[in-house]
Amino acid sequence: MLSQIDYQVTFMWNSFVSTLPVLVIAIIVLLVAGLVAGSAAKIADKITGKTELRPSLRNLIETLVKLAIWLFGVMLAAIIVFPDLTPGSLFAGLGIGAVAIGFAFQDIFENFLAGVLIMLREKMRIGDVIECEGINGKVEHITLRETHIRAASGELTVVPNSILFKSPVEILTDVEQRCHTVVVGVSYDTDLDQAAEVIRTAVETVDAVDVGKGIDVFACEFNSSSVDFLVRWWAGAAPRAGHESRDKIIRAIKSGLDNAGIEIPFPYVSHTFKEPVPLDK
Repeated sequence: MLSQIDYQVTFMWNSFVSTLPVLVIAIIVLLVAGLVAGSAAKIADKITGKTELRPSLRNLIETLVKLAIWLFGVMLAAIIVFPDLTPGSLFAGLGIGAVAIGFAFQDIFENFLAGVLIMLREKMRIGDVIECEGINGKVEHITLRETHIRAASGELTVVPNSILFKSPVEILTDVEQRCHTVVVGVSYDTDLDQAAEVIRTAVETVDAVDVGKGIDVFACEFNSSSVDFLVRWWAGAAPRAGHESRDKIIRAIKSGLDNAGIEIPFPYVSHTFKEPVPLDK
């Protein structure tokens, strides 16, 4: 019994020793593949850096170059360790394995493919401010699996790419300017034509407003204590630019209405009583 065990242990040791040089060569091949992949990625980054390609597309090219070299290195190492393994049989095995892995890691591959498509499409670049599924912020980084979105308050949200690919995404900075709005109320005894002219003149004095795209002042609603105007103007698309222009416009409208003697009313409350209310003398 012991001799049989000794024979098996000896056989396994001899097999390991005989395959050790092959394993060392395979490890060296993988190390060389890693070095080559890193160097190739840097070269690809330098070449694409001289072009007008989007940062996300440059990241995709760099990632694909590294992935291709790594796959070639792994295949070569596998053939060295298993000499009977041919490229044809290896591809066939990879095909069967890919199906099984695809079912097991469906979400991962879904995010991977979504990341590739997001990097390829022209919209939603790095630096854009977007809103999707209640997430609002600036796109800082796009990888093959996830996208990093930084909120205006500083929080970082890591979003799986499949969410951004399958859900509607509102890109707030797709153009340099967009339309902003504010509601202004005036009292019921105000001449509405005069009020509209005062509001329009006040908005035109704000530097941040693109007067060439037009300024709209619409009487839009009979409110409880005021007649409301909807004021629309064009200014910077970034959220901060919108806040800054709205701040200047509200100040300018308030000053213009005050100078014209037009009241900006606050809600009035009238109390009625079923029975006479006695007053103490």
